[in-house]
Amino acid sequence: MKIWFTADTHFGHENVIRYNKRPFSSVSEMDEALIKNWNKIVHPKDTIYHVGDFTLLGKKPTADYFQQLNGRINVIPGGHDHRWVGKSDYVSGSGHPVVILPPLKTVKFPLPDSDQVQLIVLCHYSMRVWDRSHYGSWHLYGHSHGNLPPLKNSLDVGVDCWEYRPVSLAAVQNALSAG
Repeated sequence: MKIWFTADTHFGHENVIRYNKRPFSSVSEMDEALIKNWNKIVHPKDTIYHVGDFTLLGKKPTADYFQQLNGRINVIPGGHDHRWVGKSDYVSGSGHPVVILPPLKTVKFPLPDSDQVQLIVLCHYSMRVWDRSHYGSWHLYGHSHGNLPPLKNSLDVGVDCWEYRPVSLAAVQNALSAG
């Protein structure tokens, strides 16, 4: 079982293609690529944290998107998620209930190939400081679509930064240890 992170899928949102210069000719092409990329690497028993802006659409299309995606899905809501958060119970394509987390969540994760545990602060929005940032905690966020300069121990996990696919905890660890 692996741990994954992603943000800013914006399923069903045609304007995001233009705004962020995504390499897709239509929203259906974008959605299909995002779902394919997700399911290619996220297995049914893996855990994934979606750090906001899953979709701007309502509960029915949102349920349809979740049912096409693998994994144990946890969502930190972003600004575009207000039309569906709290409107229904959702289930992933792996049959796991989708968990809606608070807008700011601090979680301890076991690091891959290590006996160490890493404190990670998850929020849709980037922060300059966060819980225990001065003690080595990490901050993962979305919203900015790769437009913010790097900040120590902080990383944009949005799909625009990771070739339109989720990023593993191991890749996050590598990126933050390199920077």
